[in-house]
Amino acid sequence: MGKPWAVPGQVIGLFGGSFDPPHRGHVHVSKEALKRLGLDQLWWLVSPGNPLKANPPAPLEQRMAAARTLMQHPRVRITGLEAQFGTRTTIDTLTALRKAYPLVRFVWVMGADNMAEFHRWERWTDIMAQVPVAVFARPGQRLPALTSRAARQFSAARIGQQQAHRLGTRDAPAWAYIDIPMRAESSTAIRARRQGKHAAPQLPD
Repeated sequence: MGKPWAVPGQVIGLFGGSFDPPHRGHVHVSKEALKRLGLDQLWWLVSPGNPLKANPPAPLEQRMAAARTLMQHPRVRITGLEAQFGTRTTIDTLTALRKAYPLVRFVWVMGADNMAEFHRWERWTDIMAQVPVAVFARPGQRLPALTSRAARQFSAARIGQQQAHRLGTRDAPAWAYIDIPMRAESSTAIRARRQGKHAAPQLPD
């Protein structure tokens, strides 16, 4: 599992998550990020595990294989960089990435649902201080995202979505909320449906 290749000066989007499982919503956001942010590449950072989640995800290799099957685009790389770096939090991963790729510019890509809870992430203000952040619309999450603690604390660093294509060239802190056609898929809902299918049948009373 080698590290992805990058040219000095490139702008690379970082799309992190457990991807348990990956779904069409992830693909949709990825393609919109490439288009709206003017990225040279987008890297999926498939995490070994999410410190905020109580239940462990499926094995990393299984999730990465599913991601590679689903997300096929010449400028998208499916990576296990967090496992390679030995990092478990976003801030530690960003620190390792900036050390490994000192001449590359990164943009953190996430959904509005993550922005709503961003203040729960470890050293979240340091994340905002290290890389620009692109927040993509998610169903029912616009108001929670835009009234979140992170949005309020960094309100002066927000740029309009019309300037989002320049986000990767800006110094942090900088962030943009980007409206896109939305899809309702979520990994949580997919897992719930799968668990329901495998549940034991209920006998009638």
